[in-house]
Amino acid sequence: MQITENKRGKVTVLELDGRLDTGTSAELDKRLMSLLNSGEKYFVLDLARLTYVSSAGLRVLLMGAKKSAAAGGRMVLANLQDLVQEVFDIAGFTKIFSIYASQDEAINCF
Repeated sequence: MQITENKRGKVTVLELDGRLDTGTSAELDKRLMSLLNSGEKYFVLDLARLTYVSSAGLRVLLMGAKKSAAAGGRMVLANLQDLVQEVFDIAGFTKIFSIYASQDEAINCF
């Protein structure tokens, strides 16, 4: 999986490309924790190019969202592919995360 990071105002945008699974979830966890430790707390995760997410990936997203909220911030998601959206629906994560149709919509929620 590849993670592209950019800053849009106070919001850090992470674009995920590939598979978020047991083999790659530690990479995202490390990146999120590094950003949180450096004072970042507002995140948009753009999942337009994420092709798969496993339970390990869901755990990292949930923990990142909780830690962001504990820091007074927020994590939202954008551009979920149909297969990823289905996993979020089944896991009940659509009730936990705010999900937007585009990166711009997600950024504008802050």
